[in-house]
Amino acid sequence: MATTHRDQAPDRVREAGQACDELRDALKAVGVVLPSLGLDPVSCTGSAPLGLIDLGRCNIATARALAAVLRPRETAR
Repeated sequence: MATTHRDQAPDRVREAGQACDELRDALKAVGVVLPSLGLDPVSCTGSAPLGLIDLGRCNIATARALAAVLRPRETAR
């Protein structure tokens, strides 16, 4: 029996939730908290949900902290 988009919907949304939790934990480990991080509810509904993760909004300090941890680290020579 063929699998339809509707059959995959709960798995896709569940996977997006797990990915969101992983991202939240990884950011927390480096001292960054995105207060609005979560699943985009609109993308998690319908006949073929995408399960998008909404990174949300943050203040200037949080944006700079995120940029700092994403920059490549200089290696000691």
